[in-house]
Amino acid sequence: MADMNSGKLLQRIMVFQERGSGEKKIAGIEEYAPGRFELEVVSIDEPLPAMIDEPEDYLPGELKADLVLGFLRHPDLAAELLKRCREAEIPFVASAKKYPAAAQLATPPI
Repeated sequence: MADMNSGKLLQRIMVFQERGSGEKKIAGIEEYAPGRFELEVVSIDEPLPAMIDEPEDYLPGELKADLVLGFLRHPDLAAELLKRCREAEIPFVASAKKYPAAAQLATPPI
């Protein structure tokens, strides 16, 4: 998507949240960087089972982003999102205090 003011392409950010867990961060991006990013928010608001056998049922089929931010609380969904970002070589940053650092950040190979 082109920025109407400068003609530059906007960086695409996909934000994954569970029950509004990323709303403050989304609001911060919109407030402090208005018009600088193309945001796509994927919200999972339904109650989830303790174990998810098919996490692909909850996530979009394709990731179209330059950066993915993960605010998913369910470990099965967070792990699947991390796996997909690594496969697609999309930088991934997750807010997850309960997970080891390796599961919170992924960068494409250089």
